Amino acid sequence: MQKRRSTIPRMLCSSPRRRKTVISRIKKMKTIKTEGNKLSENHNGKSIAYKWVALFNVTLASLMGSINGSIILISLPAIFKGIHMNPMAPGAFQYLLWLLMGFGLVTATLLLTIGRLADMYGRVKLFRFGFLIFAIGSTLLYLTPGTGNAGALELVIFRLIQAVGSAFTIANGSAIITDAFPVSERGKALGINMVAFMSGQFIGLLLGGVLATYNWRYVFLVNIPFAVLGTVWSYWKMKDISFRASRTSLDIVGNLLFVGGLTSLLIGVTYALMPYEHDGITDAMGWNNPWVMAALGIGILLLIAFPFVESKVKNPMFKLEFFKIRAFAYGCLASFTAAIARGGAMFMLILLLQGIWLPLHGYSFEDTPLWAGIYMLPMTLGFMVMGPISGMLSDKYGPRWIATTGMAIVTFVFVGLSLLPYNFDYWELGILIFFMGIGNGMFASPNSSSIMNSVPPQNRGVASGMLSTLANSASTLSMSVFFTVVIVGIQKAFPGAVKASLASFGSEQIIPAVQQLASYLASMSPTNALFSAFLGYNPMDSVLKSMDSSIVSSIPQQIVTTLTSNYWFPQTLQQAFMPALRISFIIGALLCGIAAVLSAMRGQRYVYEAHNSVSNIGDLAAVEETHT
Repeated sequence: MQKRRSTIPRMLCSSPRRRKTVISRIKKMKTIKTEGNKLSENHNGKSIAYKWVALFNVTLASLMGSINGSIILISLPAIFKGIHMNPMAPGAFQYLLWLLMGFGLVTATLLLTIGRLADMYGRVKLFRFGFLIFAIGSTLLYLTPGTGNAGALELVIFRLIQAVGSAFTIANGSAIITDAFPVSERGKALGINMVAFMSGQFIGLLLGGVLATYNWRYVFLVNIPFAVLGTVWSYWKMKDISFRASRTSLDIVGNLLFVGGLTSLLIGVTYALMPYEHDGITDAMGWNNPWVMAALGIGILLLIAFPFVESKVKNPMFKLEFFKIRAFAYGCLASFTAAIARGGAMFMLILLLQGIWLPLHGYSFEDTPLWAGIYMLPMTLGFMVMGPISGMLSDKYGPRWIATTGMAIVTFVFVGLSLLPYNFDYWELGILIFFMGIGNGMFASPNSSSIMNSVPPQNRGVASGMLSTLANSASTLSMSVFFTVVIVGIQKAFPGAVKASLASFGSEQIIPAVQQLASYLASMSPTNALFSAFLGYNPMDSVLKSMDSSIVSSIPQQIVTTLTSNYWFPQTLQQAFMPALRISFIIGALLCGIAAVLSAMRGQRYVYEAHNSVSNIGDLAAVEETHT
């Protein structure tokens, strides 16, 4: 048996200068690995491996971010009430939409730039900074001084500050875990992190429901201890053990094109979901708004120009050459397609529960946000069960078929959801969303580890930023796609459903005021009705309060009681809502089917360190081996 010897390629040995650079990098990596192994020793001399320190802090950031994202969904009624603002008042809808979607918009536009900066200046350094910014944003939200429109605007601005901090942690989280764990454990580690992220989404729903009953400010206060702990812990225990990319000039033109294009596109998509008033007519959505069309057009043009510019500049922010790596290209495309299917569809499921199923089963509209979160728990359970398991299996057998099977399962779940009646038995939904959690759990961790394993170690920040940017952008686009399909479907069918329902008990023929009510409901934007139910308000209560009191007072009390019951609006809405919802679920099935095909096309397991020369090392296994 021969001793371990260097396997530096002979072509590198032929150049003394090149060989010197390679040896220098090897020594630097040895130093970094030694430091990483020595980190976190306690006073007893027992060692806590640095990889667990890194995983704990990244998981804390993921948990904190996902709780923060979902806690506001259920707390919006209490928040609007706390700042003395009627969520159904004119102009309130834009604040509502920015509170829901602004966080993702800001995060999506910053991730790629932050990933590039992290590769040059240190991932942990920027990760710490993100925790600090998030803590500041959470504190400002808790202290929000204004009321009415001013208070709503302050909430939006402070939440965008939170989003900036979250972008710093998201952009670096996967890269830090990949740096800290060996190839054989990365899938498991990423799986644990993703379980925390998925769990946080539903913990936020439950936590928000409890805290909002006491004080709306507690919804933001709960973030502060997490953010402070993460900030202190990351400055105290975390150190950069990554192999940094060389510091080069920033791609200013590329940054401006990408951020400008994505911002313009996502803002256009956001405002397209808002009602649009023109020439005395109110459209349910703003796709015909000239400003929306201009924003979309500018965004698309800038994003089309972006890859051409990136292919010409010396130090591009977007590594187009990564898409030559099969595992990276197909993994990112599968993730993007799956995120479009997943994001909006989950929102549609919550609307189904809150707007139709829960009221029909005796739950008051005020209680539906909390119970919708509880009834979605089987999905979290499925993800929690399969996330770590799929990660460990992908470490052993490779990610290709595990991730592909996961997407295939989700495809069939969407088909099953499209076949559900509006008044389904809960066990039917529970089983379907449990398997949706299983499928997403099988896909998420293996897919992420496949992508992160496929790129050079010094570019993992950029890769993580690219992956997160695609996922966040897809989620925002997903909301637009699914919400547009549902609103267009409702807008066409809802007026006829209203007239048929009112005519069923002879009201149109008896009371002229009811005829006016029917006309009013038929002309009403279905967006307002859906979001009224989503916020825990009785939609018909809101409608009657917005009408002329003289008209409402002429409607017999028996009819008013029927209209404001838990049953009339959901029963009427479902006639228009369910056909459109089924179309959205079929679209989700098609997208997940495409994601499954893309996942299968990634090829066999590919680990960068094991397939490339020492000039791009991140692991000494690429340059040393034992010969027998």
